[in-house]
Amino acid sequence: MHAFLSSVVPVALAEIGDKTQLLTLFLATRFARKYAIIAGMLCATLLNHVVSAWFGVEVARFFTPQLMGWVVGISFLVVGLWLLKPDKDDGVDTRFMRYGPFVATSVLFFLAEVGDKTQIATILLAAQYRDLFSVVMGSTAGLLLANVPVIFFGNWLMQRLPLNRIRIGTCVLFCLLGIVTLIQTYLN
Repeated sequence: MHAFLSSVVPVALAEIGDKTQLLTLFLATRFARKYAIIAGMLCATLLNHVVSAWFGVEVARFFTPQLMGWVVGISFLVVGLWLLKPDKDDGVDTRFMRYGPFVATSVLFFLAEVGDKTQIATILLAAQYRDLFSVVMGSTAGLLLANVPVIFFGNWLMQRLPLNRIRIGTCVLFCLLGIVTLIQTYLN
């Protein structure tokens, strides 16, 4: 349960103002079938996060727990600082739009998540907890928690959320995770 909860919160916060959240807003304005967008988002996220968490767990096997603690702790600090840099809307590849909301969302969301902050966070969390299932469920829940409201209330939310404050708070959270991990590693 700890790995699940520790995955939900950072991923949900990291997702606020992220490029995939902008993609969600774009898709919600283009398609009326909101639940098809959610289903596509869920499929793409599960696939991406299963691969990411598997990679994190596998990489963790090749390192001693002590070395893995240093790597994960420092990586959390780096991701925390990376969160201070706002994502840019790189534009959307509209050729997938003709296949409908489920396919368009599945493909575009999967591609947008490759190399994204939440994918890196999923890898790090899986490496730290070595619990593929709980991390995948938690990171997926966090991503959906941040994006599903955008599908229904996107424009209203984007105008009212203090994105800079959320970005700074998320940075602090990831840096605290990094510091706690480094302290625990040092003490062990």
